[in-house]
Amino acid sequence: MDIYADEIGLKVSGHGKPVRLFVAGLHGDEWKDTTDILLKIRPPERGTLALIPLVQRGEYTSTLDPAYYPVMGKSILEAIEALNPEIYIELHSYSRENLEKLAGRDRLERIGVPAYSVLKEGVLLGSVSPQVRKKYFPKEALCLSFEIQKESPESKEFVAGILEVLKETVSRDEFIEYLKKEFPEQARKTIEDYRRFYGEI
Repeated sequence: MDIYADEIGLKVSGHGKPVRLFVAGLHGDEWKDTTDILLKIRPPERGTLALIPLVQRGEYTSTLDPAYYPVMGKSILEAIEALNPEIYIELHSYSRENLEKLAGRDRLERIGVPAYSVLKEGVLLGSVSPQVRKKYFPKEALCLSFEIQKESPESKEFVAGILEVLKETVSRDEFIEYLKKEFPEQARKTIEDYRRFYGEI
């Protein structure tokens, strides 16, 4: 029996602004490491929290591929258009041997997007794909992608803590201040990468 058979749809709790949308299980077998993290999140104290705990399983198509969001990620686009979230978070997972591909300095030259920053416990922080960032969000929105290390309880626990912060965050600037305080080096790199790639913050 599939334990996540009913977890593919959109779940919304709370009400009013800000609206936050968290998604996991975007492709391949990532759902095995990410879906249960979203299923454990409780409703926010203020504002709205929308979750798609499992977007897609089976086939792997990169979110950098222009075909991903209109086809495999269609439920994400529908949720973004319906809810207009100010905060959008993607939760991915990666195998240890792929760390360099994601966080290596040459990622921008290699595949056209900035490298992820390494936070703690194997958790990586970066922006979401430009395919969705540029087309669906104003620049004031907070759009982040977290990569957790596959089969790492420490990685899962750490990202769950960050999501607890994000589910109560009211604006992009508030979370940037949190990052600067907790992870100054990574915050500086993330902001620099964003400015270089998208222009002014």
